[in-house]
Amino acid sequence: MDDDTVFRALADASRRQLLDRLHGRNGQTLGELCRGLAMTRQAVAKHLAILEEANLVAYRRQGREKLHFINPVPINEIAERWIGKFDRPRLDALAALKQDLEGGKR
Repeated sequence: MDDDTVFRALADASRRQLLDRLHGRNGQTLGELCRGLAMTRQAVAKHLAILEEANLVAYRRQGREKLHFINPVPINEIAERWIGKFDRPRLDALAALKQDLEGGKR
């Protein structure tokens, strides 16, 4: 999956809200995900389809129900590629400061 598809899926606040709800309790049906949202069932289904296309949500059929699960792998890949590289110098500086303050050698 390319980063653009994942970023487009994450760009929408409603889709991020659905991911947050799945993070809180994985394995929800469409009906469960719709509860308490100011969206129609059709809108939630469309958002889930976009999340599935971006591989951020997977589903499993259980009888007549379709259970939705968050897939953290694409988000982790983005974190490693885009966020992690910006944190590395800061973490290295903190480690060096800790050693200096503790009187250790680098």
